[in-house]
Amino acid sequence: MKILVQKFGGTSVVTAELRRQVVQRILEARQGGYQVVAVVSAMGRAGDPYATDTLLNLLDGGMEAEPRDRDLLLACGEIISCVVLAHALRSEGCPSVPLTGRDAGIITDDNFGNARILRVDTERLLHHLREGRVAVVAGFQGVTSDGQVTTLGRGGSDTTAAALGAALRAEAVEIFKDVEGVYTADPRLVPDAVRLERLSYREIVEMAHLGAKVVHPRAVEIAMEGRVPLRIRPTVGDGPGTLVCDGFGESLSQGADRIVTGIAHVPGRVQFRLSNGGSPDGDQIARDVFTGLGRSGVSADMICVSPEAVAFIVDQGNRLRAEGVLRSLGVPFEVQDRLAKVSVVGAGMHGVPGVMARVLQAMHRAETRVLQTTDSHANISCLVREADVPRAIRALHDEFGLGAASAHRQEARVHEAG
Repeated sequence: MKILVQKFGGTSVVTAELRRQVVQRILEARQGGYQVVAVVSAMGRAGDPYATDTLLNLLDGGMEAEPRDRDLLLACGEIISCVVLAHALRSEGCPSVPLTGRDAGIITDDNFGNARILRVDTERLLHHLREGRVAVVAGFQGVTSDGQVTTLGRGGSDTTAAALGAALRAEAVEIFKDVEGVYTADPRLVPDAVRLERLSYREIVEMAHLGAKVVHPRAVEIAMEGRVPLRIRPTVGDGPGTLVCDGFGESLSQGADRIVTGIAHVPGRVQFRLSNGGSPDGDQIARDVFTGLGRSGVSADMICVSPEAVAFIVDQGNRLRAEGVLRSLGVPFEVQDRLAKVSVVGAGMHGVPGVMARVLQAMHRAETRVLQTTDSHANISCLVREADVPRAIRALHDEFGLGAASAHRQEARVHEAG
């Protein structure tokens, strides 16, 4: 039995016309010989009647609600979607069955609001697939071992799809979006951005963590662990999208000079700088600061600790909590907001000398001041002012030859070599 998992976002199922397109995608897969598991998100975005944020607003934003109660309410959005889509499939003569997270066998821990999947009991799903039915599963949710409803946090429906794909040993997981695939940069900022045909799991995880919002990094990690190929596809049109699988992506497959695959960015960052002045208590201060941030639920990023100073960034939404921690410790600090993290990503940069030099040269040409940097084997990130982001991204995109014109030149070189 060939199994295909298809995930459809909330904007894909919000109207009857859009649902017909989703139905067509499912029918095409069945005609190709697949048994299909369709995972759906809650319909629409904030303001639409059954969207997750709309439901949350019924609890005045959910700030004071019991986490268990909040999850029970929020799970309703996806349940509505799966029932409506299953009905649309049956209206087209396609046998289908709507399934909640519980029905689909998704067992989680009890971390309400951000639960992690412990296992998937596939018996009921496999029964429906063997009977020739499309299993339409409510994404974003599961149940604890004692049956309490949980939600999986941001990107939870992507996570559901990846977990089901791995548990069912599916041929692939297709994630349908309102974009053509994963691009070398945000096309809204870089008109010359190119759709990437292929990426490695590692590259897309890096890009997702660093601001690319096409797929949630936890979903990619689950797919990577299960060795299930992911394909990011457009809901409308016949474009091939972007394939995510083992090995290297386009950074190496298109030539050794393609050491960077894409540019990602995340806005709304706030930088904190603490001066130790070479104090012998500097290490203790750093330990106290990061212990306090952790206890307050504040995630620090781009961390730099030296005998002279400590620097880190947080999300704008965590600024006040971070300031509260530092004040409670009596630690003097400087803060700068309206910043963004801009990153070059590519598995091909590992061990290649001179990449940082090229990044800084591009920033210089873009008249962009770099406030702080971090790096790993597959990315270099720069902290810049938000106002400089468009120039910085375009400069980096040009520096590493990621645009359409560069792609055409590379294709010509390959053709001449052949």
